[in-house]
Amino acid sequence: MSAIPAVEFRAVTRRYGRLAALDGMNWSLREGEVVGLLGHNGAGKTTCMKLVLGVAKPTTGEVRVHGQPPTGRHAHALRQRLGYLPENVSFYPQMTGREVLRYFARLKRVPPARCDTLLERVGLQAAAKRRVGTYSKGMRQRLGLAQALLGAPRLLLFDEPTVGLDPIATRDFYRTVDDLRRQGTTIVLCSHVLPGIEPHIDRAAILREGQLLAYGTLEELRAQAALPLRIRVRGSWRRPEVDEALTGMGITIRGTEPDEAELSGPPTAKMRTLEVLLGASGVEDIDVMHPSLETLYAHISLGEDR
Repeated sequence: MSAIPAVEFRAVTRRYGRLAALDGMNWSLREGEVVGLLGHNGAGKTTCMKLVLGVAKPTTGEVRVHGQPPTGRHAHALRQRLGYLPENVSFYPQMTGREVLRYFARLKRVPPARCDTLLERVGLQAAAKRRVGTYSKGMRQRLGLAQALLGAPRLLLFDEPTVGLDPIATRDFYRTVDDLRRQGTTIVLCSHVLPGIEPHIDRAAILREGQLLAYGTLEELRAQAALPLRIRVRGSWRRPEVDEALTGMGITIRGTEPDEAELSGPPTAKMRTLEVLLGASGVEDIDVMHPSLETLYAHISLGEDR
């Protein structure tokens, strides 16, 4: 794996008139990683992608893709190694799925024989001879994915890739993401469906109003957020001495059912809380509930504790 970052933003600001779409952004992505680019509409996600693709330039600062600026004399060579799936794909409706993919294959100098393999991979082999105008939104999205995968790109940019996909197609898409990551492909993934992307990303970048609020692995984001510890305990374990030991560490005990309780308190008390529970008789099950990506996003971006 190369020591040169696949993507690097160095103090990047991008202005549109008085509006700063990005404001002094710094982050980098190693080769073979999958990063989730998260934020509300207008946070700067699409601007980041435009800068990586080289269709926009920073007002100040520098963007590098595989060590080179994505504009100027390096642009064509870099784009041959990129794949991009926009949120709303649009193709010529009178062309068949196979014709569309072969058209893009010629642009990328990819042998047309590979098109049928990709159509099969995204589940469109049976519809390859149909006009795109007859495709459903989900089918057009699958065709867009096949187009993005042409030429085995080293870097893929996916903007809301599961829009219009049914649950099975969504599952298949994320299996493709996992396969690509194992093969060393770098992926930038934008999505508002945070539970869907959580198992498939290495790191998350949380943006708001053009600024990078947080960037790291889920464990790093959890450490930054320092949200309360939450543990669900089942069984007949409640005794005065156990309750006293837990409350003495700042743990709050809430009973949800006769034999079930939820504990909450400072995250630094996790190990001591588990020691007390493991030493108590009658405990049948312990479930440590780590903050999800959705919870972390709400806390970091919106200031919500839930």
